[in-house]
Amino acid sequence: MKTQVLGNGVAAMMLASNADKLPNHTISVVHPDNAPMARDHMLGFWNMDGLDLAVDSSRASWSNWAIITNTNKSVLHSEKHAYHIMHKANYLQNCRNKAEEHGVDFIEQADMSTDGRSLTFDSRPPTASNNAMLQHFVGQEVEVDKPVFDTSTAILMDFRVDQSEGMHFIYLLPYSPTQALVESTLFSATVLEREFYTNAIETYLLDHYGASIIDVIHEEQGVIPMGVLSPHDSKIPGIGANAGAIRPASGYTFVFIHQQIQRAIEASKQGKPLRFKRPHKSVDVWMDAVLLTVLRNWPQQGPKLFARMAASLTGDEFVQFMSGQANWRLRFKVIMAMPKLPFIRGVSKHLFQRPQKVVS
Repeated sequence: MKTQVLGNGVAAMMLASNADKLPNHTISVVHPDNAPMARDHMLGFWNMDGLDLAVDSSRASWSNWAIITNTNKSVLHSEKHAYHIMHKANYLQNCRNKAEEHGVDFIEQADMSTDGRSLTFDSRPPTASNNAMLQHFVGQEVEVDKPVFDTSTAILMDFRVDQSEGMHFIYLLPYSPTQALVESTLFSATVLEREFYTNAIETYLLDHYGASIIDVIHEEQGVIPMGVLSPHDSKIPGIGANAGAIRPASGYTFVFIHQQIQRAIEASKQGKPLRFKRPHKSVDVWMDAVLLTVLRNWPQQGPKLFARMAASLTGDEFVQFMSGQANWRLRFKVIMAMPKLPFIRGVSKHLFQRPQKVVS
């Protein structure tokens, strides 16, 4: 079966690198017309079974990670599920190398088959409604003027920054005592001017490390839609984020694309049609909807919420919850850690609603 994937991002290239597991499909990766220029950025992920190519592509990893507020610091640890960071461009190139070994073709959209006998999947990004919650950020890889970074611990969330524009935190990955990736990230419905994020980074480093930036090695920015999304093209079945892989309340996507593709491959081996389904359990989508309601209406509760969750879980449990592998005991543990009044208010808005599709 001739199988075409429109788009050449993570989902398309991850599938292409696994083409040898789909012997009944001849896969082509299609570069879309009018596609924006590819830009490299950093992708973070926790190591899970089957992510060997990503681990091989990673720049650095940490077995410790921290969540910090004005009153609390939780450091979680996992040897099994270290947190990795990689250049997206390196990962995509490694996927392409594997794909070419497996005979995958790389073509332009003008050369796509339109005879109706081919399977086509769309990996282009989904679209969000005008009032959707967004995760938006500017990140800078910086060199500072003194050795201040603890290279043993990644900081996933440090909330000791201005909270006036929504839930706001710093994400800091230390590469050396003087060099780190530092991102200013907000959860809100409005993207701000670049200067807000860069000023937040500069102020944070000065206030909490007594350090000044002497060089910006690399800068990136991004916007991740959260909640219920619409497919890029409703006429074409999706894959990756365009088939519901984005975790609604965190924006975490990479491991869910992997889960989605591996499940589709296993189903194909059992003789089922190739199809890429939403990788999230309905109960997790519902819980995420409650969390997004809390963050939209009571963003000041965000730091307390994440701090309590981190303080109540082990490192392995934290990764399991973030990666969609929680059981009911773990979900209950997370619920019991939530600030009760805003959580009850969030639940009240969703108690009698059926779980929604991540991509509708």
